[in-house]
Amino acid sequence: MMKEYQVVLIDKNLKKEGLILDSSVWEQANCLADFSSPWKNESISKIEFRAVWDFENLYFKFKVFDSDIYIDEKDDSVESIGNSDRVELFFRQNNSLNPYYCLEIDTSVRLMDFEARPGKVFDFDWKWPKEDISLRESKDETSFTVEGRISVKSLNQLKLIHDNTIETGVYRAKFSKGKNQNYEPTWISWVDPNTEEPNFHIASSFGRFVLLK
Repeated sequence: MMKEYQVVLIDKNLKKEGLILDSSVWEQANCLADFSSPWKNESISKIEFRAVWDFENLYFKFKVFDSDIYIDEKDDSVESIGNSDRVELFFRQNNSLNPYYCLEIDTSVRLMDFEARPGKVFDFDWKWPKEDISLRESKDETSFTVEGRISVKSLNQLKLIHDNTIETGVYRAKFSKGKNQNYEPTWISWVDPNTEEPNFHIASSFGRFVLLK
């Protein structure tokens, strides 16, 4: 049985310019907080994920209660983003993962977006259409927040909505300095994929977003 998260429908008139949704709108959303790192014993920072939609856009918000953030700032390459603290959403058409689409967003909202196929075959030349996605971030003393908007039109064009559900993976990569002074990742997932080694790129790491009407 796949894990489910219910995405509350909001009035599209509640959206302001750009991405902005009032905090009162986010209070209507269900809070998804059952994240874990199945491959490590130590505790992880609390993560709150929320999503709402309005027939035109899917809005999402990660709030991560962690102020010790690591960003690899040498450039804006895939490698640099891949070595940084980030949050991730994967969307698939079905459990064949052929294809699926990945959005990996660091805490300065640099976006690594790519099309993927089984066996970790990644096409980094593929991009989510710019007009169909927007992102913003904020930080305070105890947490960082990454918010986004994805158009329902683009989700439909990629054949990702079926019977008002989107099969979705929700993840976080946390980098911490190890004993050798190198930064090492802790991999955190909403769904435990039941693998010996960390692996998000597998059918068992996905759950289901249900778009309420």
